[in-house]
Amino acid sequence: MLTSQDLEFFAVVAAAPSLAGAARALDVTPPAVTQRLKSLEQRLGVRLIDRSSRRLHLTPEGTALAARSAAILEEMKVLAASLAARRGEIAGPLRVVAPLGFGRAHVAPVMARMRQDHPAVELDLILSEDPAGRIRSDGWDVLVQVGPLADSALALRHLAPNRRILCAAPSYLAARGIPRSPGELDRHACGVIREDRADVTLWGFTHLGGETVTIRMRPDFASNDGEVIKTWAVAGLGIVQRSEWDVADDISAGRLVEIMPDWRLPDADVVALLGPRAGRTARLERFVDMLHRSLTPVPWRRNGR
Repeated sequence: MLTSQDLEFFAVVAAAPSLAGAARALDVTPPAVTQRLKSLEQRLGVRLIDRSSRRLHLTPEGTALAARSAAILEEMKVLAASLAARRGEIAGPLRVVAPLGFGRAHVAPVMARMRQDHPAVELDLILSEDPAGRIRSDGWDVLVQVGPLADSALALRHLAPNRRILCAAPSYLAARGIPRSPGELDRHACGVIREDRADVTLWGFTHLGGETVTIRMRPDFASNDGEVIKTWAVAGLGIVQRSEWDVADDISAGRLVEIMPDWRLPDADVVALLGPRAGRTARLERFVDMLHRSLTPVPWRRNGR
């Protein structure tokens, strides 16, 4: 007969690179792991680990047990959280996916406060340059996105407005001049953030008078890291488009200058999605409410921008 402790033990073993690694994760000695694993195999009547190599390899039976163990343990967590919610307690796993920079600056602090207010909540934050690329996985409860989403079937909550801003350093503009319209950008150095799903060299603008223009530009510098692109722009390499939340302080401090203010890029509002398996539990509702309150009033518009 299997117990929940058996499932938790084998889940750790299955995720480890070796039995020694499993011992470190479990904070026990390697012989203790070996002995417990042998006992589990004897009770089940099957071999779970292939011991023919130095690295840990699961047998087909071990692979099946690892998959079912993960599913059962997850269901147990969900059940425990559901029962806690009935008692009015906020508890259980909180798995959040968020953009790298925005997640560090605005999501992680809210998660810390959530844990402080509700110590039974288990935090798991994944930071990514492309959070939306994880939409079709089920390993998250809340996904925070800056910008439009192709998949709108999931429950969505608007958190804060956020413009995209075209900007450059004063030193660059002093040396190369200030473009007044999209058609002048081909005479300037421009940088982009490389994203797997986005056509980052196609820039679309809408004039305050209603005219729309789309240009295909050739980037002079690029990176998959938005912070790198902003640092290069501040250093005077050229023109970039960045989220308002990211560059508002740089513009206020004079490190960057907004250009072509009469031509607007598409907005990139901040939204939160609830995962397909998450539902509207008290835990997730509380977190999204806390996140929304932390962005109200909008922190990057404190100076009336």
